[in-house]
Amino acid sequence: MEKIVIHGGKRLKGEVKISGAKNSALPLLFATLLAPGRHYLENVPALRDITTAEKLLTILGAEVTRQDDTFTIDGSRIQSVEAPYDLVRTMRASVLVLGPLLARLGHARVSLPGGCAIGARPINLHLKGLEAMGASIDLDHGYVEAKAKRLHGANIYLDVPTVGGTENLLMAASLARGTTVLENAACEPEIVDLAAALTCMGARIEGAGSDRIIIEGVDELQPLRYSVMPDRIEAGTFMVAAAMTRGDIRLLGARQADLEALISKLQEAGVQISVEDHALRVQGPRKIAPVNIKTQPHPGFPTDMQAQFMALMSIADGTSVITESVFENRFMHVCELQRLGADITIEGKSATVRGIKEFLGAPVMATDLRASACLVLAGLAAENTTEISRIYHLDRGYERIEEKFRMLGARIERVEA
Repeated sequence: MEKIVIHGGKRLKGEVKISGAKNSALPLLFATLLAPGRHYLENVPALRDITTAEKLLTILGAEVTRQDDTFTIDGSRIQSVEAPYDLVRTMRASVLVLGPLLARLGHARVSLPGGCAIGARPINLHLKGLEAMGASIDLDHGYVEAKAKRLHGANIYLDVPTVGGTENLLMAASLARGTTVLENAACEPEIVDLAAALTCMGARIEGAGSDRIIIEGVDELQPLRYSVMPDRIEAGTFMVAAAMTRGDIRLLGARQADLEALISKLQEAGVQISVEDHALRVQGPRKIAPVNIKTQPHPGFPTDMQAQFMALMSIADGTSVITESVFENRFMHVCELQRLGADITIEGKSATVRGIKEFLGAPVMATDLRASACLVLAGLAAENTTEISRIYHLDRGYERIEEKFRMLGARIERVEA
């Protein structure tokens, strides 16, 4: 078991390259199931979830090779339609094989998903949409089994704008007969990236990035060659790190358009942000102003940045209120921030954060992926030493995070616990 040890108090300065987006790479990897032939996917981050996706593709019969950040996937000989519990329970995105397998092979058997324990995230909207497209759905012993000779187009209204549901239905509809309309679809940049990749494969898609997506199904798709978009949540995490350490960081590859809600709130807190040659420069203020936020689906403030922003507000000069409206169990990091001295009170879906002068280092424990990042940020800004255990969560979504922070001047290392 490993842990991260941070000797805080260092001002971060320099450049860091933002890795490919995990939340885009995973659906793109599974989209290769839609077409036989050799696919090439570039800018894929080296993460635990990516390794899990690679294992799942291999179990299904794909030939997968990796060289640096480039994956080659040959999906010509898909032999299995089952995504087993042992893999799906560790990564909820595994459920995204459901749409591609059903659309191409007419059959899929997928374990009900697991992942971070941040709240209930049912897949009922995925299944409701597939049923509307003609699939028969059976739930048996923890598995979803879906069958259809060929899916057909349908008008589908999503009760909530689910990202995974939009992705699953978008992939399935690409090979369906006729036109599918997704109403109240998710608008996240990762949806736009998936739609762009599917279009490169020959799909006919309009409206990605809006709440109404129209897909005209085609008879077959072609192999994919595509580069994954930069990770907006990793970029946001480093932006908050610059703010918390009064640093000066250039984020190479970060895209302003993907980060508008976060940028607006950081600027409200006093952070200086500018665009420079395919990079964002972030300069932390001498005094952090308190800011209220409420998480919302894109283009609102991202729930995946709530924990990191809470760490920032914990050392702001005043009181802020953070409201979590996306997941009902995403304040688990609060107890650990309190161990570092944070003054936070939770009432229902809101947390009142009263700024303190500084964090004080202490042993803490990560509870989920973004909570892990939040604790790293607090440790970087803390006096003395912070030790973070259960960092396997961190490795699911951040590529070599301790190495990147060391390049910026942080005193951080990974050690055996």
